[in-house]
Amino acid sequence: MTGTTARIQKKDLVMSRLFDAPIEQVWKAWVEPDMVMQWWGPDGFTSPSVKMDVREGGTCLVCMRAPQEFGGQDMYSTWEYQTIVPMELIEYIHNLADKYGHTIDPVSIGMPADFPQNLRHTVAFKVMGGSKTEIIVTEYDWPVGHMMEMSRMGMEQCLDKMAALLAKT
Repeated sequence: MTGTTARIQKKDLVMSRLFDAPIEQVWKAWVEPDMVMQWWGPDGFTSPSVKMDVREGGTCLVCMRAPQEFGGQDMYSTWEYQTIVPMELIEYIHNLADKYGHTIDPVSIGMPADFPQNLRHTVAFKVMGGSKTEIIVTEYDWPVGHMMEMSRMGMEQCLDKMAALLAKT
């Protein structure tokens, strides 16, 4: 179309999950490094290290290791905490990072040019009764497309892993 600029459509990803676990356990799964290491990453990926400073202004550096059939490389993300309301809300800004926690341009590691930086996330916690807890994970302003769907799939798989972890505790 001559004379017009293509606009990238953006959408919020909203995923909810009901866990058969008390809110204290679900909260711990998000704020204790040993627990995050057990569920972070989609199926087949592992998390060999997590460093967390869970407070407003604090950061998390989480490592995700690809399975050998996908190259076996380590990929890092940072979560810069904006809001922490214990047992209610975690809000953070997500970025890809190097192993030292420095934000990197996603394109520099082979991600598509529309892979977002400074992506706002919230995790809301709600007691549902009978030792059940619902969480709602929202990833804001994703450019609509393949990477958005990959993020949805990855988070759904992470939540599956978290459910299995919580079933054991």
